[in-house]
Amino acid sequence: MQIIAIYGSPRRDGNSATLLKRAVAGARQEGVHVEEVFLRDYKISPCLEIYNCIKTGECAIRDDFPQILEKLEASDGIMLASPIFFYSVSAHTKIFMDRCQSLWVRKYWIDNEVFGEAPETRKGLFISVGATGGKKLFDGAILTVKYFFDVLSAGLWKSVLCRDVDRKGEIDSRQDYLDEAFEAGRGLAIVLKEEKGSS
Repeated sequence: MQIIAIYGSPRRDGNSATLLKRAVAGARQEGVHVEEVFLRDYKISPCLEIYNCIKTGECAIRDDFPQILEKLEASDGIMLASPIFFYSVSAHTKIFMDRCQSLWVRKYWIDNEVFGEAPETRKGLFISVGATGGKKLFDGAILTVKYFFDVLSAGLWKSVLCRDVDRKGEIDSRQDYLDEAFEAGRGLAIVLKEEKGSS
């Protein structure tokens, strides 16, 4: 049983990272192995639309992306955290998502799977932090995450969405969000263990 936790913030110790660390702690409390990946520590190019992936299903760009992809493909669950930038995920997160275009090509062009009919083999948790209290603050990010998870055959199991949190460290005073993230990580681990036990 393995979960990959992807930190999409430009800061290693920002608010969304703090929440993801709480989720990781919750999952580990249930005895599940969690591999933590900080996107800011990797050299990942944006997708350059080379379209070598049309032939092989693999990206032609040689950088650190395959290291993370290997961990993703070995995972049973995914935790993804990103702050909100202009009503979407961070640049680090979006660049990584765009590089997964090769997986989309493999799934829907090469393997000819029918959209919406492929079985979900993973579950995903999305954690996000935004500075305002806007009603639609997370709408764009959630839509993006759902389609990203789809290409990984993962369903968006739960989201932890934190409004009115902006400056570094502000999340430390929001025990409600910290507890929610911990319980979400713990809950994901429990669900994954139950599904594996019944399969």
